[in-house]
Amino acid sequence: MGEPERDGAVLLSEDIGPVRRLTLNRPAALNALNDELLEALDAALDAAAARDDVRVVILRGAGRAFCAGYDLNQDANEGVKDAAAWERELRRDNDRLLRILRHPKPVIASVHSYCLAGGTDLMLACDLAVAADDAYFGYVDVRFGSGVVSMILPWVVGVRVAKELVLSGDDRVPADRALRTGLVNRVVPREMLEPATLALAEEIAKNEPLVVRQMKASINRAWEVAGMAEALEANVRLDVEIETANLPARDEFRRITQERGLKAAIAWRDTRYRGGE
Repeated sequence: MGEPERDGAVLLSEDIGPVRRLTLNRPAALNALNDELLEALDAALDAAAARDDVRVVILRGAGRAFCAGYDLNQDANEGVKDAAAWERELRRDNDRLLRILRHPKPVIASVHSYCLAGGTDLMLACDLAVAADDAYFGYVDVRFGSGVVSMILPWVVGVRVAKELVLSGDDRVPADRALRTGLVNRVVPREMLEPATLALAEEIAKNEPLVVRQMKASINRAWEVAGMAEALEANVRLDVEIETANLPARDEFRRITQERGLKAAIAWRDTRYRGGE
């Protein structure tokens, strides 16, 4: 087993035979996606693509969650942006997720605890997902006047399930329902998540790399022919409209985050919808 990179890095990398395991390493922020982490992930995926001895990539999260979504502290600190700035940002983030989907090696998400909003997008961009039985999924964006960055969801679970999850803002979809609806491939007990994900990766890694790469591309091609790229491009444009509308809920969420912190903003958001549960 290879040694992880230095502990201070926002992304850790280690090789386990032909499997490269990448660990989102912002545990204090529940591995929320900020620019530094996303750039590190880009570089790590490029490095894995260039190595013939890496046959499968696993993506997991350190600490108490897989990924709680995009970093809302960063968003609040950046303040109000114009349409051009939003389009650059949203297109960049959408393209990053497509790079995972189109990566030449299979990418497996290993998910525990919270996998929300942008974290769910990240998981869906992976080819396969193994979830612990303590995992929760969902999109809470609509609850504070934001949109979904990359609309991969309906391509994986179908339009009706996607509409229910996105329009309700449900962020408590348990692992067993995620399995039934096709969000994930397998659900295992929490203590079995690491060995179960590694076993799946090693099983894939036994196969001829050229065939695996071409078969992944062939399956992805079904989505491409159906117009997935055009649909995601349209979502970027629609999301720019949402973000530049500066809706009252979004402004209030940002204000509370800046003045009282993200925890207070999330409490305000949830109280509006759950009565302070």
